[in-house]
Amino acid sequence: MARPPQTVEELRALAIRIGRDEAEISLGAKAHDVFAKLVDAPEQSAVRSISELAGLLGVNPSTLTRLAKRLGYDGFSEFQSVFRNAIANDQRHFYSRQAGRLLSAQAGTAAELEVFERLARESTANINGFLGQLEPESLQGAIELFATAGRVRLHGVRQFHALASFLTYGLGMLRSDVALLDSPRLGVAEAISQLDEGDLVVVASCAPYTRSVAHVAGIAAANGHSVVAITDSRASPLVPPARHAFFIPHASSFYSNSMGAYVVFCEGLLNLVARRLGRRALSALAERERLIADMRVEIE
Repeated sequence: MARPPQTVEELRALAIRIGRDEAEISLGAKAHDVFAKLVDAPEQSAVRSISELAGLLGVNPSTLTRLAKRLGYDGFSEFQSVFRNAIANDQRHFYSRQAGRLLSAQAGTAAELEVFERLARESTANINGFLGQLEPESLQGAIELFATAGRVRLHGVRQFHALASFLTYGLGMLRSDVALLDSPRLGVAEAISQLDEGDLVVVASCAPYTRSVAHVAGIAAANGHSVVAITDSRASPLVPPARHAFFIPHASSFYSNSMGAYVVFCEGLLNLVARRLGRRALSALAERERLIADMRVEIE
């Protein structure tokens, strides 16, 4: 067997290839989910014991040992050394992340302001989490698709419908033919049937994943459309059909999935698309401002 991955980046790429059945190694669904969670949070994987990690992931320590050997390592210690080397070589966010987790874990319900402070710390940790996972090549590829695809359709349901709407509004300010996938409510099958090969479908969901969104991603890819996924893990069912996938943590004390880091990611993505479009984006924004003024949309 070839040498196992020696960097976190290589581990992350392997997790995606396994999910797409493109790797020499195969893992069961549970083992792949555990693997993805380990590479999604390398600082945690580096500093916690095998027993602590097993407890956090809801598995037996022996499961982690078997996983390490399945990936080609002599044991879990050799596997964990990849994460430890990464943290030792890059301290930029480690202490702020760890401090954020420590503070957010402290109990306390005394003051209303504390609720906001805790959520702010947790959102900051989630933002640092996705920043540490951004891959320049994938980001550049997605920006090109957002800027040049003939049509762009965005799809998310339940909580992620709001995120899809936000992206639709922001991207629609910069270019034409951007819409929610099923904005007329005629059904996603009808909506996908109207797209041409190469058109872009953006899907968004995180655990617990919405079955219909994963289904849309698979059908869109099979139809020859480009798919970009905004999700939380390399084990997400949205990843295999996606040309580009972005992983945004959502751990927090909010009673549902925290959306703060997702919104920050989308704002950054839209800024980069605007920069890619250049004068086209400026012209589109100017035309939008003209229409708003002519229609007296805003209160003066």
